Amino acid sequence: MNAALSDAALMATAARLGEQCIRRGWMLTTAESCTGGWIAKVLTDVPGSSRWFERGYVAYSNAAKSELLAVAPRTLDEHGAVSAETVRAMASGALKRSHAQLAVAVSGVAGPDGGSEGKPVGTVWFAFAGPGQATATEVRRFAGDREAVRRAAVHHALTALLAIAEAP
Repeated sequence: MNAALSDAALMATAARLGEQCIRRGWMLTTAESCTGGWIAKVLTDVPGSSRWFERGYVAYSNAAKSELLAVAPRTLDEHGAVSAETVRAMASGALKRSHAQLAVAVSGVAGPDGGSEGKPVGTVWFAFAGPGQATATEVRRFAGDREAVRRAAVHHALTALLAIAEAP
């Protein structure tokens, strides 16, 4: 396994993220589908994370995405759960339904099945929403089995959040 993806590396990134959130006075929320709460788990493994981690949503089904995060059924019908539109709505819903200033949303196809020609296994969409900025979305394709795809998605989410929190 890549050293950057180890449990210790994820924890170190989460700790740095927490320090930056404290420095900025930000609380953080997560809206997770394919990672199943793994991002929130890593964040809350950091001692003192209650000072900067506000809450996490695991919205695995489409119904949960709609009920917990106000993702419009039409968005899910037209674009699917694994799409820029859906993760943008998830991040927005997480911010609106929490007291956080920074949000990440993740939805993807971790495998081993469920992929399609347009969204093969390993496809993961991310959305990042923070104060004073438009919600950014991006797609990544990760290689490997279910565990590898999910671990890489957690790493990418933490790294991107840290970049936002460290930005001037």
